[in-house]
Amino acid sequence: MPIRIRLRAPSGQHTISLADNAAVSDLLSTISDTTSLPLFDLKWGFPPQPLDPSLYGMSTLLSDTDLKLNGAQIIVIAQETGDTTAPPQSQGSSAEESKHGPLSLERKKNPELKDTPEVPLPSHEGTVVLRVMPDDNSCMFRAVGSAVLSSSLDSMTELRSLVAQRIQADPDLYNEAILQRTPDEYCEWISYSDSWGGGIELSILSQEFDVEICSINVQDLRVDRFNEGRPKRCILVYSGIHYDTIALVPQGTSTMDTENDVKLFDAEDEVILAAARQLCGELKKKHYYTDTKSFSIKCNTCGWKGNGEEAAVQHANETSHSNFGEGK
Repeated sequence: MPIRIRLRAPSGQHTISLADNAAVSDLLSTISDTTSLPLFDLKWGFPPQPLDPSLYGMSTLLSDTDLKLNGAQIIVIAQETGDTTAPPQSQGSSAEESKHGPLSLERKKNPELKDTPEVPLPSHEGTVVLRVMPDDNSCMFRAVGSAVLSSSLDSMTELRSLVAQRIQADPDLYNEAILQRTPDEYCEWISYSDSWGGGIELSILSQEFDVEICSINVQDLRVDRFNEGRPKRCILVYSGIHYDTIALVPQGTSTMDTENDVKLFDAEDEVILAAARQLCGELKKKHYYTDTKSFSIKCNTCGWKGNGEEAAVQHANETSHSNFGEGK
């Protein structure tokens, strides 16, 4: 009886079929051939857990392992090979042509932001607060995931996979002109853990979860809306190269306690949105944002210094260096 397995990969969903006497090596080579990925990690189950069939030995028959693979769904995650030609993308900006991999940009610690501002909201019997996401190049996915998923465990992998599948399913809409890369190249790139998400990903995820996503830009307090008109809304805070999430903490609960956070709101509740903008106004006073057009930037590889994202992209093209941080 053949072994049928469903794959969720950056290139979309696939079904593979293996003979009942297939070995571990047959499974891995079939996944590689089907997804066109030379290097990959596997996860399965719910919540997704790491899967490494090679631990059983490459020549071991699948039937001799304790893996129940027939009918299973496996998530295939691309590993970076070191020769990717995918473009960099700052969070919130469009992709640009480049000869190197995605830029990695480390934020400078803001000494003024010792305590995040809070906005009491008696009308909602709670307090509006900022939930700060880690600086790990997945902050946008974390910010969205913390609002729309019941568990944020492995949400970055799940959300990146959703984005890739949506792009593959509609190549006419998500074409090379929009993505600045072929859909296949873009889907491979966005599956990497160090690739930043931005407007394209926010648009897709808002539709996938049927919510409106409001992104408030700290620098000018502009509100960008994705999938406007849906009944529920989550609110993100965009500070130039980073995303955080707005939460409402119920009255009587410590604002340090995240267990009872409310992050999905009625989309017609403009009071919550106004309070979130007020909070962002306080963040602006504390200069909790990065002006990507003119900010001081340094290369963590060679020490080069310059100003603005465009200069960083040019330096990356000339040197293949991609690890940057904010300058002094």
